[in-house]
Amino acid sequence: MIVPIAVLRPEPGNVATVAAIEALGRCAIRLPLFVVLPLAWDGPDPDAQDALVLTSANAVRHAGPALSRYAALPVRAVGAATAAAARAAGLQVFATGSSDGRALLDAALADGVRAALLLTARDRAVTAHPAVTAIEAVYASEAVDPIDPAPLTGSVALVHSPRAARRLADIVSDRSGVAIAAISDAAAAGLGSGWRAVTVAERPDDASVIAAAIALADTLARD
Repeated sequence: MIVPIAVLRPEPGNVATVAAIEALGRCAIRLPLFVVLPLAWDGPDPDAQDALVLTSANAVRHAGPALSRYAALPVRAVGAATAAAARAAGLQVFATGSSDGRALLDAALADGVRAALLLTARDRAVTAHPAVTAIEAVYASEAVDPIDPAPLTGSVALVHSPRAARRLADIVSDRSGVAIAAISDAAAAGLGSGWRAVTVAERPDDASVIAAAIALADTLARD
């Protein structure tokens, strides 16, 4: 029995994750729960900032021309994909974290950062931090509605965030036929109960959650 892996994250991450799954010879289902849209923003004086913190590649993709005002600031990126997007936009990456936004900010604080500008989503996990003096929402992740959850039955669904977990829990009435691979404990916590199975990735990154999903799919296929 083939157990497909459902990818729920918005574009362009959705197509990238699907490609990674299919490159491993697995079947993927594309079912984005959100669509990412840019927001108008007017950031603070660049001279008053000592760092630029990016907790998602979406912040780079959707910040628009105003991002160039901060090109002289050292960038602290949450992970490799965000760092790559920052470099492609002409920014100077000083440090790359391991996909945990608060840990990235804690490391910045330990390095002496006290006046960072954080570019992030409107619905953000971090609302304040001692290393940050300005937070700008440069994009919004809007729920796709309506969504037919029927294709998820018999799959392992990838959950990349607590918000995605809550949205999935809202739209799936019969959870017994859907297994979950969550990117973190925080994401798994938003799922509630009743799912066929739940596993959590060893590390909070795309490759690890895909690996967790494949391992779970193989276990379910043997049952």
